[in-house]
Amino acid sequence: MAVISVDELQNLRVQIWIFSFALSFLTGVWVHRGHFCTMGAISDWVVMRDATRLRQWALALAVAISGFGAMAGAGWISPLNTIYANHQLSWLSGLSGGTLFGIGMVLASGCSSKSLVRLGAGNLKSLVVLLAMAVAGLATMRGLTAVWRVRYIDPVAVIWPDGPFVGQWVSSYSGLALPDALGLSAAVATLILLIWVVHDRSFNTLSNWATGAGVGLLVVSFWWLSGVWGFVPEHPQTLEPVFLTTHSGRMEALSFTAPVAYWLDALLYYSDGSKRLTLGMVTVLGVLSGSCVSALLQGSFRWESFTDRADFVRHLVGGILMGVGGVLAMGCTFGQGLTGLSTLSLGSLLSVMGIFFGACTALLWQLRQD
Repeated sequence: MAVISVDELQNLRVQIWIFSFALSFLTGVWVHRGHFCTMGAISDWVVMRDATRLRQWALALAVAISGFGAMAGAGWISPLNTIYANHQLSWLSGLSGGTLFGIGMVLASGCSSKSLVRLGAGNLKSLVVLLAMAVAGLATMRGLTAVWRVRYIDPVAVIWPDGPFVGQWVSSYSGLALPDALGLSAAVATLILLIWVVHDRSFNTLSNWATGAGVGLLVVSFWWLSGVWGFVPEHPQTLEPVFLTTHSGRMEALSFTAPVAYWLDALLYYSDGSKRLTLGMVTVLGVLSGSCVSALLQGSFRWESFTDRADFVRHLVGGILMGVGGVLAMGCTFGQGLTGLSTLSLGSLLSVMGIFFGACTALLWQLRQD
């Protein structure tokens, strides 16, 4: 890309906002119509031993991995430019955060993305969940909980010997160039996931394939948006490379816990002049809008509220746990799940294991209470 002016940079930033809203709007529609839900997928498997929605999730991951791997193999993007490129593994933060998030999403009847979709369809329980998650998440990023996190949890870490990504390990031990190793790793991981997906022939319906593959393609689209279209090799003022509109300054794709907290921060402290609209914040609005329009057109929009005090407390606690856990784990079922795992990040794998463990534990506890 040629050197661009400040005005051209602002125009490009606006284009990315518009396109990210369109993609996230489609995400809201897709998740609402396809009933795509990580917590629901785990619940179906634990309670009924039905892995249909879990296979949808695996299919979405396979598509996301293959898309990211193809772009990385072609040299368009690199996982080293993402938030997952940490030189050390904060394993306690990832595991404990993932576990808290998994427990929280069961108590809250859905993860952060599902809560946005349910709110768009009129579920006021999800409004309480998202507000609680935003407050707890912001506190864990910058408040009292953040002090505890930085002092006692984040320092418990180990240094990666060959890097945080599977592709780096393959490159180190095989001698392949990093782009080739990234592409090869993605191809193998995709093949393994697809073999498991198609193993159950009852899964092979148009609805299941469209739902899973569609969500995966949306994750890939966001990687392309932030990593290719939104990448400026030389900022006209700083002369540094920059990824436009991302909060971290690196490549980003779909993630919801922190962006919801950023909205609360912006609404409360907008006048301090440091707040800016980010890609993640736009995706929150897009998913919410898409699910709302989908529900209205489908005729399924209806206001829902709590049935009793216990129902309220359960959702409130679930939101708090998701806010704390999502920040500790550096992402949610999308942020560390589909988005993080699409880079074949070993740290993301650890966090997702925590999420699944927490969710399964909470579901089994609920079954025993019943």
